[in-house]
Amino acid sequence: MKRHYRFIALALGLLFIFTLVANAGIYFTTKAYIYNNFADAPNAEVALIPGAAILISRGLSPIFTDRANMAIKLYEAKKVAKILVSGDNSTVRHNEVNPVRLYLLSNDIPDEDIFLDHAGFDTYSTMYRARDIFGVESILITTQSFHLPRAVFVARKLGMKAYGVNSDAGHILFRNYVREAFANEKAVLDLVLHKTPKYLGDKIPITGDGRNYP
Repeated sequence: MKRHYRFIALALGLLFIFTLVANAGIYFTTKAYIYNNFADAPNAEVALIPGAAILISRGLSPIFTDRANMAIKLYEAKKVAKILVSGDNSTVRHNEVNPVRLYLLSNDIPDEDIFLDHAGFDTYSTMYRARDIFGVESILITTQSFHLPRAVFVARKLGMKAYGVNSDAGHILFRNYVREAFANEKAVLDLVLHKTPKYLGDKIPITGDGRNYP
């Protein structure tokens, strides 16, 4: 029985150390690539809006709206030439990307400069597909402070010139940071194991016309 408890204690200890190292490593290796002021961010090919929740009304949640608004600012400042919206469109009823497209259009973003990734089921898949499906080489990721380190870390480890732009606008809860601590572990494991996303598919050049790829 004592041996059993020692094994559990050892496993929990190792898990704690892995969590601590993963979170600290991600934070400190990405700090230099994250900007709080969008005007300070370097130019890139595309602004990437990671998926977030959609309201029952099919409108954007506050967090999703903040991400989209930052992408609009970057586009208007000519920091990027395209906007890539990523999210979960695993069923007909659950579509995170089309509502963002409509929001961007309502804010005068040209349809040809909007690209949709319907299979961005998580951060790793989003970054992997941005590289392999859309051919992105440089990217400005618009998301909140709790998510930026992981998003930038994964994108850079996959070989892209990735930078993050803080999209905080008062809609963040403490639980977002708690959840992220464990999501960081998964990101490290996905990279170590060279995970392949569930869906890949045909190439969609980000340099093309977004109207050709609904």
